[in-house]
Amino acid sequence: MNKDNETYLKLFWGGSKRHKRCLFTNKAKVTIATTTVVALFCLVATFCDFATWNTYIIAGNSIPNQNLSSIQISKNHKEQEFPLRCTNGEKETQTCPRDYPTKHNPTNQNSHTCPSFFRWIHEDLKPWKEKGITREMLEGAKRTANFKVVIVDGKMYVEKYRKSIQTRDVFTLWGILQLLRMFPGKLPDLELMFDCEDRPVIHKGNFQGPNASPPPLFRYCSDQWSLDIVFPDWSFWGWAETNIKPWKNILKEIKEGNKETKWKDRVPYAYWKGNPNVAATRKNLLRCNATSKDDWNTRLYIQDWDKESTQGYKKSSLGNQCTHRYKIYIEGWAWSVSEKYIMACDSMTLYVRPNFYDFFIRGMDPLQHYWPIRDNSKCTSLKFAVDWGNKHADKAQAIGEAASKFIQEELDMNNVYNYMFHILNEYAKLLKFKPTIPQGAVEFCSETMACDVNGNQRKFMEESMVKVPSDSNPCTIPPPYDPLTLQELLERKANSTRQVEIWEDEYWLKKNNGQ
Repeated sequence: MNKDNETYLKLFWGGSKRHKRCLFTNKAKVTIATTTVVALFCLVATFCDFATWNTYIIAGNSIPNQNLSSIQISKNHKEQEFPLRCTNGEKETQTCPRDYPTKHNPTNQNSHTCPSFFRWIHEDLKPWKEKGITREMLEGAKRTANFKVVIVDGKMYVEKYRKSIQTRDVFTLWGILQLLRMFPGKLPDLELMFDCEDRPVIHKGNFQGPNASPPPLFRYCSDQWSLDIVFPDWSFWGWAETNIKPWKNILKEIKEGNKETKWKDRVPYAYWKGNPNVAATRKNLLRCNATSKDDWNTRLYIQDWDKESTQGYKKSSLGNQCTHRYKIYIEGWAWSVSEKYIMACDSMTLYVRPNFYDFFIRGMDPLQHYWPIRDNSKCTSLKFAVDWGNKHADKAQAIGEAASKFIQEELDMNNVYNYMFHILNEYAKLLKFKPTIPQGAVEFCSETMACDVNGNQRKFMEESMVKVPSDSNPCTIPPPYDPLTLQELLERKANSTRQVEIWEDEYWLKKNNGQ
């Protein structure tokens, strides 16, 4: 039975009292013939009524007749879907529907514990834990922010300051809107500033001492010298300019791609493809490509996005790039969105020592999820890593599969939304002022963002749209690290990296001595 028929039957059997007069009770004493005649009469009357109505009544809300096809009842008949509902173009001004749930009422009350990397939320917000966040501190972040987000009574309002690179700001705002649809009415009122550029700007050194009041600023990455608050990047909902689909779809494609070639049948070299012109460290990486004189066990390729766009991105499918045993991750101008795509492959990730971190990488460990590569001697470090992996194929494969498992399970879209919820919920607790809608701010909803755009932007928005509220509560955030546990964690990671460097030094010492 198709969805239109399901919708009709729900309307027919569960409609208003004028239709219930056609239903029979056990007390009705009619002959079979009479029953047939009356039933046919009721059916005809019902269709006549439907033809004359201007609206249908669904779940207590009036929906225009022409929009009936946009309202669907899910297969289990318990959850109503709320897909994109656009008005008739130029004839009507696009508005935000008012029938989306305002409260989160999941049927599954059991809550599981969030992944351990959620504990970093407490660390990222620690600079404001004692004194909280004042409006003056918030406004201090406006200097570089692209926009301010205000959430009041479950609705989102935006005050824009400056355009971001490409559509980063658009898809970041879209992602926050989908969070509100995922957990309607669950987030407290809040105001936040967001910077869509690459590098962190809230430097620790500028905010020292007991009277320090650093401005809270959200962005996609930070580093050990900064206080910027990390948040999932825009590409989780799609990267329109590079034809990279929303994360949920890409994750499925990469998972299928992993099955195409068994690990031991893959090309036994390290693979990288990207734009080297964004950072000196990437230009330096290209020196490690194979030549007639030296073979550093690498296969490196330049990605020309302009050329790819004219050719329809035929050579840019991320699902088809898990063909080598090893894949290289290296930062660009800052952290790179390529990180999650690379680590989703079963290939062992060769992770060039980074300067920046995003929201999830701190939950992954060297030698367990990736192999650390020196930044100041990439070529020798990469050659050793590949030689080690080919000699210890089972161990190298296990590292690659552990990373892929982490990405597939702990970084699925449910956990991305869970992370967003908790970072914003914990942040809202720190506000020392009542969030208010700024004069001139505009209410945003899925319809006002998606209905008037086209191309990849519209396509990816439709693909990543949350149509049904979550049937469960957000996961339970684990407690903060105590100082000793955090120190032990950091030391363990550092020791693993040092161990790899010791092995590497021994390898080259023997090789140079002709052993």
